[in-house]
Amino acid sequence: MKKLIFPFILCFSLYLSSFFRLTIARGGEPSPNRSGFVENSSVGSLRQLLEEDHFRKLEKLARGYMSNSEVEKAIKAFVDRCSHISRIYSIGKSVLGFPLWVMEISDKPGEEEAEPAFKFIGNVHGDEPVGRELLLLLANWLCNNYMKDPLATLIIDKVHLHILPSMNPDGFSLRRRGNANNIDLNRDFPDQFFPMNDDLGTRQPETKAIISWLREIRFTASASLHGGALVANYPWDGTENKQKNYYACPDDETFRFMASLYSRSHYNMSLSKEFRGGITNGAFWYPVYGGMQDWNYIHGSCFELTLEISDNKWPAANELPTLWEFNKMSMLNLVASLVKEYMEGYFHQIVEGLCLPLLQSRE
Repeated sequence: MKKLIFPFILCFSLYLSSFFRLTIARGGEPSPNRSGFVENSSVGSLRQLLEEDHFRKLEKLARGYMSNSEVEKAIKAFVDRCSHISRIYSIGKSVLGFPLWVMEISDKPGEEEAEPAFKFIGNVHGDEPVGRELLLLLANWLCNNYMKDPLATLIIDKVHLHILPSMNPDGFSLRRRGNANNIDLNRDFPDQFFPMNDDLGTRQPETKAIISWLREIRFTASASLHGGALVANYPWDGTENKQKNYYACPDDETFRFMASLYSRSHYNMSLSKEFRGGITNGAFWYPVYGGMQDWNYIHGSCFELTLEISDNKWPAANELPTLWEFNKMSMLNLVASLVKEYMEGYFHQIVEGLCLPLLQSRE
């Protein structure tokens, strides 16, 4: 277990919730095939018309979002401006050959240190672009506030933060969930319960890039940003019998803490009427197989959350500043939770906030 996170689980029972309600999101329907669509030949032509209409709507919404080339320019502009605390590198290319650019943010970028590493991944599904915008805002906020804001300074000095704004640039440009081969990348990883995606040759280049990335860097924790709901999702994502029920992984308490930290730092995620406390076990929500979250935990010892950060998958661009403000502290607190000094202060505030009112009421 990661020593930097786990001494703090003793306080979890004070505020974590154990019951969850069902809704359907995590980027789409509960039982898609590899292409991300439920097959039904009798409605093929109708589905095509609906998809074309959906594309036209997304094309209008995309006008306020950065294109792939603009994202690339923004990443390179960031590292030029913030070269003292950052570097960029590519972990591979998409099906159509677009580089999968990563920004590393640290006081010693690229150097080996005895510090935890955290990664954010956005735009796993092409039609969920909010994450890529928010991750660029996060990087620039950290640069702008280094040595000015204590939280920004702590993260940069004590963590190696890696940000992949877009895992699926092809899907974004095509305005669809899957990649250029129309494969759902969050169903393309090897699965612990069923023999799927075990053939390396059949995996998508974006999936292979993530797998190689984890073999190169030992990440402590991670989060992927999605849209279509408002909840922090944690492992396990599937069950052995494919039934929908709570299926806890060995580090369930730690994952519940991480999910609750994100939800409670968010403007309104913890107030959800669909998910108690704004968190859910993935298998209790609906089972997913071949997902990136469980693969990270099993094969990389990396504690990954799947964060649904917007009820609307593709909101109007003028909503992005609000979504940034709603998610900013959640993102910062989640990364900072890897730092021991931060967590000691965080738990002191929790205990003080819970216990002082009780003590005062007895006076």
